[in-house]
Amino acid sequence: MIDFENKTLFKLKRDSSYAEKVEALLLDDEEVFESYKTMRDGVVFTNKRIVAVNVQGMTGKKKDFTSIPYSKIQAYSVETAGTLDLDAELEIYISSVGRVRFEFVGDSKVVGISKLISKAIL
Repeated sequence: MIDFENKTLFKLKRDSSYAEKVEALLLDDEEVFESYKTMRDGVVFTNKRIVAVNVQGMTGKKKDFTSIPYSKIQAYSVETAGTLDLDAELEIYISSVGRVRFEFVGDSKVVGISKLISKAIL
């Protein structure tokens, strides 16, 4: 589960193969928009929700999946990458949970992700 005390998923790097970890959880009409990973953990953005994957244990076979439907997001903030600062950030505010921040390094589709969220909450 996302550590809602820490509230940050650090340094997510774009990795399209990470989406395979959540395929079994997806609905028939759900499509992966983008996927990112850290060393072992990752996050997948679909057209309906955010799925965070927490890989546990020495072997990494045990995984915890946290699903955040876009419809439960009350507000969000996006910081795009600049010329010298190449990191982008997405901060979301979820009803009854609080704030979660995603930090992206390198190439990210943070603007496209914000559009998916906007479709669901506006």
